[in-house]
Amino acid sequence: MTTSPRSEFFAGVRAELPILLGVIPFGLIYGVLAITQAHLPADVALAMSSIVCAGSSQFVGQQLMAVGTPGVVIVLTTFIVNLRHALYSASVAPFVKPLRARWKVLLAYLLTDEAYAVTITHYEQTEISVEHKHWFYFGAGLALWSTWQLSTAVGIFFGAQVPESWGLDFTLALTFIALVVPRLKDRASTGAAIAASVVAIVGAALPYKLGLMAAALIGIVAGMIIEARSSSSLVTRYREASLRDSSESE
Repeated sequence: MTTSPRSEFFAGVRAELPILLGVIPFGLIYGVLAITQAHLPADVALAMSSIVCAGSSQFVGQQLMAVGTPGVVIVLTTFIVNLRHALYSASVAPFVKPLRARWKVLLAYLLTDEAYAVTITHYEQTEISVEHKHWFYFGAGLALWSTWQLSTAVGIFFGAQVPESWGLDFTLALTFIALVVPRLKDRASTGAAIAASVVAIVGAALPYKLGLMAAALIGIVAGMIIEARSSSSLVTRYREASLRDSSESE
């Protein structure tokens, strides 16, 4: 099956549309909190959306800025929060390898959770011409990027009118809970979330929100350990079953 760049582009946009319904309120909340909580100038808050373009990192970053955290801690924390993008890039690398450098740079910039989710599924549909698959990725990524820029901009300019007495800080925690809970589908992700939550609570009193960085690291390690043990257990059970089958056949 062959397709055109135009059809692939709009297919990517259409695939992303349902997800954008959840992105819009997320962007609005970031914009409001960047102004009311972190007291960032509007141009700086907008720059974060256009340069960083990563919701989780922007939320964490503006929260750390609000308490006067040193820049190096902010950079390290947001780096850890976004380590998952390294896994995303490794996953899509075989599909974008033939592309020119300018395409790779553009698509890397547009790589987000939401764009990756629909793109990797599309990439694995091998019956579609490889030649134009990157246009699907571009359409999905651009749809997400545009929505994020607009929604955060509205939140930023509206945020200036929101009284601090409204106490919107709690929406940050609620937003992350809403993002995380649906993704806890196996033992590894659930164990990682529990471990990170415990460490975050225990380390809440640490300066510069260092408890958040520790929680992220412990959560990653816990998830990897559980995943490794689960894989080892599956291999062991498979071998035992094979041995039993061999014994019975003899």
